Amino acid sequence: MSVEIPERDGDGYLLSMDNWTPEIGKAMAEADGVELTDAKWEQILKAREYYDDQAVVPPIRKFSKFINMDQKELFAQWKTGPMKPITKYGGLPKPTGCV
Repeated sequence: MSVEIPERDGDGYLLSMDNWTPEIGKAMAEADGVELTDAKWEQILKAREYYDDQAVVPPIRKFSKFINMDQKELFAQWKTGPMKPITKYGGLPKPTGCV
């Protein structure tokens, strides 16, 4: 079963947050060649929870506190700045701190 990925911008973010579903998030990661472990998926869902509460994408410092995890561990898991893939596959807006 393949999932139709809605239109994305040049950075791979969904053009409309309303189009996001867990299946779409996973399909986007797969299309980008990113393996989503259970731990990574948990972080994506936590970022969505934070966004639902605060209406803002958390900076990495706040997010690592929010999920009670060391920033270095987050970076090690994602091998890049973690907030970009977390927000992208979570269907959230681009984090402002990321370039």
